[in-house]
Amino acid sequence: MSSDITNGLGDIDPEWAPNPEELPRWFVDALAVPREEGFVEVDGTGIHYFRWGQRGKPPVLMTHGFLAHARCFAFIAPFLANDYDVVAYDLSAMGDSAVREDCDMAARGREMIGVARALGLFDADRKPAIVAHSFGASVALEALEQLPGGFAGAAICDMMTLRPAMLEAFWASGHTSPGSGNPDKPQRIYPDFATARSRYKLSPPQQVGEPFLMDYMAYHSMRRVEGGWSWKFSPAVFNRDNARTDWLTIGPKLVSAPGRKAIVHGKESLLFTRDSQDFVRELGGLDIPIIAIPDARHHLMLDQPLAFVAAIRSVLGCWLWPPG
Repeated sequence: MSSDITNGLGDIDPEWAPNPEELPRWFVDALAVPREEGFVEVDGTGIHYFRWGQRGKPPVLMTHGFLAHARCFAFIAPFLANDYDVVAYDLSAMGDSAVREDCDMAARGREMIGVARALGLFDADRKPAIVAHSFGASVALEALEQLPGGFAGAAICDMMTLRPAMLEAFWASGHTSPGSGNPDKPQRIYPDFATARSRYKLSPPQQVGEPFLMDYMAYHSMRRVEGGWSWKFSPAVFNRDNARTDWLTIGPKLVSAPGRKAIVHGKESLLFTRDSQDFVRELGGLDIPIIAIPDARHHLMLDQPLAFVAAIRSVLGCWLWPPG
């Protein structure tokens, strides 16, 4: 394991923020909070992580959605640093983590548990809580199933949860399942950042409430390479089973996964809707709190970051406090 303690102010690069004095104070203050950055090895794969707060405090493990990276929590986690020991990590083959050959969901569940174990999150007085967005929330459910009772709970943040009939209609209209792609297709190289930035799109497509956060996420989704700029994620992420049966069973898996769960979603999300809430209740998830963030869509941390912080603090406060 290797790590350094700095802060996130180095994330503010003139390439994406030519006028840093125009950035909101809350964002700059959040990045100024000290953080540890490093790598741990899990099943032979180097996993990149950030860590805020003090070890020994209630532990929180965060992870991101498909093709994203841990910096989607870099301006969220600092608001928790006074009360929690917070880790956010890049899923393998995404962000700055290394590529693993096996990218199926079982391997990713083991990876989440492995990161928590390698960073000592299971050694605290309280079990670690998970905060996971979109695809990362599916990983969290897998980890709950692999290690029953190992976590304090999982905050499932805008994971796609639609009735089977809606999914069947989606496929019938000619769409492929989210997260589909060709693992053998090489990454494109763009001549400059501006060209690469123009190709950065959210899925599902949406405008964001805080456009500067879109620029921040885009910049840190890319790396300089010979000949220009390219994406950090590896095409190997598409080398997985993306069967329709997995999508059809997301709702039941969410409800049946062991341990406490809470759902935090964008009120305007297309992937977790009012009907999704009814669907979860009909499946038996009557004990799962469901919190809607007003004026937010799927990428809720880019739409309403401070409201998202408030929602996460409420969930963690119920699970991890008072001490003992």
